[in-house]
Amino acid sequence: MGFFDFVKKEHKTMNINAALKNLPESAVIIDVREPQEYAQGHIPGSINVPVMAIRRIGERVPDKSTPLFVYCRSGARSNRAVMYLLDTGYSDVTDMGGVASYRGTLET
Repeated sequence: MGFFDFVKKEHKTMNINAALKNLPESAVIIDVREPQEYAQGHIPGSINVPVMAIRRIGERVPDKSTPLFVYCRSGARSNRAVMYLLDTGYSDVTDMGGVASYRGTLET
């Protein structure tokens, strides 16, 4: 086991389509793209909390045990957001990756 094994935090990842089929009723879907991207099309029922504003997630989701499902365009921003959420005490966070893989209809 190397040094980075201690630093790296493991988190749940799931294909965006599979995750949405098995979403708990209490889940919150978070789109961490920029507002312009969100306005162009997003998963129905998702909320927009841009990755640069993820520190303010407590205003939208104060209960840190709420299941959170996070996505972006390609998966890079969602990964960063998930790591931050886990580091700040959210206990049930899933990285769904990029909306580019989503097979449903986007809401505008």
